[in-house]
Amino acid sequence: MQTLEKDNAKTIKAWTFYDWANSVFPLVITSAIFPNFYDYVTTHNGKEFIGHTVTFFGKEFENQNIYSFVYAFALAIVVVITPVLSGIADYLGNKKRFLQFFCYLGSISCMCLYFFSRKSLELSFIPFITATVGFWGSLVYYNSYLPQIASAENQDKVSARGFSMGYFGSSLLLIICLIGIMVFKRNDVTGTGFFRVEYSFLLTGLWWIGFAQYTFKNLPDKTHSDEITDRSGLFSKGFKELISVFKQIKKISQLRRFLFSYFFYNMGVQTVMVVAVLFARNEIDWGTGEAAEKAKTTSLIVSILIIQFVGILGSFVFSRLSGKIGNVRSLMIAIFIWIFICCFTYLVVRLPMHFYVVAFLVGFVMGGIQALSRSTYSKLLPPTEDHASFFSFYDVMEKMGMIIGTVSFGMISEIMGGMRPSVLSLILFFVIGFIGLLFVPKTIK
Repeated sequence: MQTLEKDNAKTIKAWTFYDWANSVFPLVITSAIFPNFYDYVTTHNGKEFIGHTVTFFGKEFENQNIYSFVYAFALAIVVVITPVLSGIADYLGNKKRFLQFFCYLGSISCMCLYFFSRKSLELSFIPFITATVGFWGSLVYYNSYLPQIASAENQDKVSARGFSMGYFGSSLLLIICLIGIMVFKRNDVTGTGFFRVEYSFLLTGLWWIGFAQYTFKNLPDKTHSDEITDRSGLFSKGFKELISVFKQIKKISQLRRFLFSYFFYNMGVQTVMVVAVLFARNEIDWGTGEAAEKAKTTSLIVSILIIQFVGILGSFVFSRLSGKIGNVRSLMIAIFIWIFICCFTYLVVRLPMHFYVVAFLVGFVMGGIQALSRSTYSKLLPPTEDHASFFSFYDVMEKMGMIIGTVSFGMISEIMGGMRPSVLSLILFFVIGFIGLLFVPKTIK
């Protein structure tokens, strides 16, 4: 196989630029604008409030719970298809082609959300599902480049740089969308203005697919030096790659223990990212009336921006911290802060000011824990060229945790009649993850 030059500035720039391109999806679609848009269109008929109950495949559910269940279903698709595809990509040495496919699937699906309608939720959720598959599917191949392009001592820094690029780029697009919504939003009664909220979904797809071209132009096309001529039985070869990865992970105790811990604490992190806005809309007292509704939406998007910009700082703080005390101890500090955030949210957060405090804390640890988790896993890998298969296993662990997290959050909310009791499940996830890290060697740097 071809050996890529590590720590090449141009290659690293191209790699981190994909974070700039695709991070608009988790921000605009899963965190900021689409959840607000979804909550409003499913609870209002025009400007008339009609309640939180929606009909989905003939049954009635709370609207926020359907959102959680559909997102979990999309993640289940990723869990099923990407392990085999990553094995094929490793065998053929063309993971950039898979990265491109999922990028195009996700970005075009974002643009199709322009047609989302409360009257046909089942059909309207299809592009949301395919966009989710596109985003998370592309990350398998994107993340797998990290150990190939950066030396072990630079992987924390490069990983943090990628997340920081993503935070800054996605925040820039969110600001553009927010200006469009607040300043140039079309008034259907007077006919003034030209910007519809749905235009944000078009811009998200165009941003993602457009800026990704720089990455595609400068990342290597092939990671094999030899052309593969035998393309028969590719799916069986994909399974064989995964079986090989699983056997290797079973033999590496520190990698196995880290994945156990990661499975639980990341379950909490990703669930927070999915449900934060819906929690704030439903569990915080914003007042009543149309003015309060507008203030709620604006305040929530501003809080998301706080998370983004503080996240840039947090990524580099935890990167520096890991260089001094090690990755595992740094992750334990981050998890401890997450436990505090969940306890504070459950016991205290009922007013907008409380939510701003939570947004600041979440932003500080969000980027740090994600960047460190990615680089820690990369450092624990054995010498290998099958990086896509190893990161596919990492991705499967992540998605299975997210599925359990979002489904359990939604089910508890559905049973208890509110989202606040579901926060207790997040505390449990983080505590188990913290305990798991106690058994991982603290010398990883």
